Amino acid sequence: MAKVFVIGATGGVGRRLCPMLVSAGHQVTGMCRSPEQVEELINRGVEPIEADLMDLTADQLTAMTVGQEVLVFSAGAAGSGLNRTAEIDGEGPLKLIEAARQNGIRRLYLVSAMPEAGRGQEPSEGFEFYMRTKKQADAALAASGLDWVILRPGTLLHEDCDDGVCLSQALVYGNVKRGNVAAVLAELINTPTIRREILELTDGSQPVRQAVEAVAHYR
Repeated sequence: MAKVFVIGATGGVGRRLCPMLVSAGHQVTGMCRSPEQVEELINRGVEPIEADLMDLTADQLTAMTVGQEVLVFSAGAAGSGLNRTAEIDGEGPLKLIEAARQNGIRRLYLVSAMPEAGRGQEPSEGFEFYMRTKKQADAALAASGLDWVILRPGTLLHEDCDDGVCLSQALVYGNVKRGNVAAVLAELINTPTIRREILELTDGSQPVRQAVEAVAHYR
């Protein structure tokens, strides 16, 4: 089992992911922004670190992640403005990549977005900026030399895991429950042989474990 550090531990994916990792025997540390969230993480068996990603430097994040073995980035600005998108979705993964390098941490998992997101809708400056920012973060991680996995879910639904997914390197765009994203991410972390992969994810009919095993087998 591993020491896992989660950025976005109280978000829609992270709050579902952390208990799954704890149940699997991992030692989980989660970053949060408020005292109320600290209590929430403790109740889920997660060691909390209270900090705001907007204010953190790469050096500060490096200090926070000393001794960790796996890093997870599942935070997002959630449409709260261009500046927050740039800092959270853009600079956040770059800071975590630097922290991984400084601490000799090989494994980093990034929750991103499928390129087809928003296709067919009226374009907006904010959304176009968000998609460019996400792609830039993906590209930086892919070029990092780390043992990364980029998980690109479809449209996120506020629902728990129902253990039915479709997972592949390329998929037709669709919806996916946040609980299913968390479950796939947890299973990927439990399968360290899967590395340097960009995987797309939607809801489907295949159980999570079988879907991840299939990815491991075709490598």
